[in-house]
Amino acid sequence: MENKVVLVTGAGRGIGRSLAIEFAKAGYDVIVNYNGSEAAALETLEEVKKYSENSMVIKANVANAEEVEAMFKQIQDTYKKLDCLVNNSGITRDTLCLRMSEKEFMDVIDINLKGTFLCSKQASRMMMKKKQGSIINMASVVGISGNAGQCNYAASKAGIIGFTKSLAKEMGSRNIRVNAIAPGFIQTQMTDVLSEDVKKNLISQIPLNTLGTVEDIAYTALFLASEQSKYITGQVIQVDGGMLM
Repeated sequence: MENKVVLVTGAGRGIGRSLAIEFAKAGYDVIVNYNGSEAAALETLEEVKKYSENSMVIKANVANAEEVEAMFKQIQDTYKKLDCLVNNSGITRDTLCLRMSEKEFMDVIDINLKGTFLCSKQASRMMMKKKQGSIINMASVVGISGNAGQCNYAASKAGIIGFTKSLAKEMGSRNIRVNAIAPGFIQTQMTDVLSEDVKKNLISQIPLNTLGTVEDIAYTALFLASEQSKYITGQVIQVDGGMLM
């Protein structure tokens, strides 16, 4: 049996790195996409190759249509197929709306939302040839609840939710499933810099009384990529410890 193939965007660190590693452990050939630190991406690839030797790294800005098209051509030339796409690339440019520049707004929209569109469009074309596939988009609880200081980020994640549901309706007849994961507060390098008082305040809002882990997100993505979820599409799975129930 040949391995399934997954592309994880923004896989250099954090949730993206965990996604890449857990998919490799599950027997996938993994394409590690990055657009920032090459060293971080190569560290991810080194971990991935412990479980899946036939994996690779590709640099591409997901907000650039030409770079995305070139990335998918390389995937087609190398693997001849794509079984799963995880649109994980995302950035923040937090500030109050009154202080937010147009660039700060559009940079977040371009990477988070436009990037999801461009990669999903290319992946859908590849998956339609096989009449099967799973696209998993990284939303956020902020896209459901909103958050002060994150008008750009919340708008991008709410857009991803609408995009997910629409694409699921378009692709369902081709046996391509499209779902979203909405993480809550996940322990990453971003949360590591928070003070203990801030962390305690965050945890007090979570019924399970703890921050989530990057593995919690990766395990959910693995489920949505697998045959165990073959009758699930157009859904937003909140992985938030019950915070927004």
